[in-house]
Amino acid sequence: MPESQTISSIEFAKAIADETRQKIMTLCCCKKVSVNDIAGQLDVSQPTVSHHLKILREAGLVKSERHGKQVFYSLNQDRLAKACCKVSQDFAPNLPIRLVIDESG
Repeated sequence: MPESQTISSIEFAKAIADETRQKIMTLCCCKKVSVNDIAGQLDVSQPTVSHHLKILREAGLVKSERHGKQVFYSLNQDRLAKACCKVSQDFAPNLPIRLVIDESG
């Protein structure tokens, strides 16, 4: 999904609904990791990790960067934050967005 395109709340919820994808997002937060790194840390197969990364990538929640034969993934924190705000706007429209952000920390 292009960076400029907004992810819908439903697409976002589907992308993060799976526990394995949530764990992958945690591993990709603030660093670049390869499929093999993720598979090893989560003790799941490389094809399973690739499947989940494809879903996260299509939702724009992870970024990929090729270095030689390996692809490294990192969490797209900006996209994640915008998607969370979109969920708040869609399902709690009367709540000021500032209040949602202030109470989360």
